[in-house]
Amino acid sequence: EAEAKRELERITSVTELPAGYANFDQWLSGTQLERELKIQEYSVSNRGLRPNLVGTPEQLKERVAEYEAAGLDLLLLQMSPQAEEMERFAAQVMGTT
Repeated sequence: EAEAKRELERITSVTELPAGYANFDQWLSGTQLERELKIQEYSVSNRGLRPNLVGTPEQLKERVAEYEAAGLDLLLLQMSPQAEEMERFAAQVMGTT
């Protein structure tokens, strides 16, 4: 879990404003959204952290089971490096190889 949290912190920490952030900031200031967007929302494409799939394999199994219980039957994942992390997810979280 500590490793997963360190990686989450790494990808959601912005020490220098990246190219494109000004567009996000401008959009955010002009929007009428009822909730405040966080830099975490901006850090990962397509709001990739909203499903909260960060943690140990056991924690991820529980989270996936919660989605299944709610009726979800398709899970789209983006990982880096893609091939290696998909294999790891399949083996450690889904129990397949």
